[in-house]
Amino acid sequence: MDYFLKYFLIMCNLLFTVLGLLILALGVWGLISKESFAQEKISSIGTDPMLVVLSVGFLLTALCLSGCVGALRENRCLLKLFSATVLVLIAVQVIVAIVAHTLQDQIEGNLRSGMLVAMARYQDDLDLRFITDEIQSNLQCCGVDNYRDWEINIYYNCSAPGVLACGVPATCCVDPLENGTVWNSQCGVGAQLLDEFTAQSVIFLGGCLGEIFRWIEHHEGLIGIIVTVVFGVQILILFITIRLLERINRHKTELLQMEMRHNLNEESKFQHKLSPENVLHFENA
Repeated sequence: MDYFLKYFLIMCNLLFTVLGLLILALGVWGLISKESFAQEKISSIGTDPMLVVLSVGFLLTALCLSGCVGALRENRCLLKLFSATVLVLIAVQVIVAIVAHTLQDQIEGNLRSGMLVAMARYQDDLDLRFITDEIQSNLQCCGVDNYRDWEINIYYNCSAPGVLACGVPATCCVDPLENGTVWNSQCGVGAQLLDEFTAQSVIFLGGCLGEIFRWIEHHEGLIGIIVTVVFGVQILILFITIRLLERINRHKTELLQMEMRHNLNEESKFQHKLSPENVLHFENA
């Protein structure tokens, strides 16, 4: 049973190590594809979201690799480090869940502020632009509360001199593909000037903040299952690691006791040889 747990722990850590390496490779690919290491961009690399992906991949790989090697070599130091880190991660997740449940209104306010910042910097930050486009196209929404929120962007503001003035991004459009094949980046031009009845045939009217919470509410069952499984796997891995540490300690104790018994037997034999009767017998001989 203990050997099954040992190799189960090794396999789990190997799988998560591979996952960590994939995340690490994704982070490196993201930084390279965006040319974040270029001389003109290297100064702002510290704020690049891909750096977070890179860090998560590295930490996950290092953690799971230590657990894998610790279980394979039955190294108590690595296993203790691994179990302590997993325990800390579990505690952090529980605290985050409690805080998130307690501060729901504040989180909604912070999310609204973050989305407005992303919209204001839409043309200047490729990462924020990508995230905003993905949210709008996948959730079929536009802006934070409605499509007129795009006035916060200096390029889409009605006072802007360019062609984008009073418009919205193409990801707000109901049908951004012209003739079903060509991406029409100008489909949202002038959309802010339209009334809601006219605009609903051209762009999505609803804001993304409400759609995000509706999506979460609609998928809360699936989210709950995923969270439970992830949390359960961490608890199981922690339990197996502790069980393995107990077995290693017990085995070390048994070996130490056997060595002590062996030393006592050797010492007893030596003392027996040095007893007066044996010494006298040796001298008579």
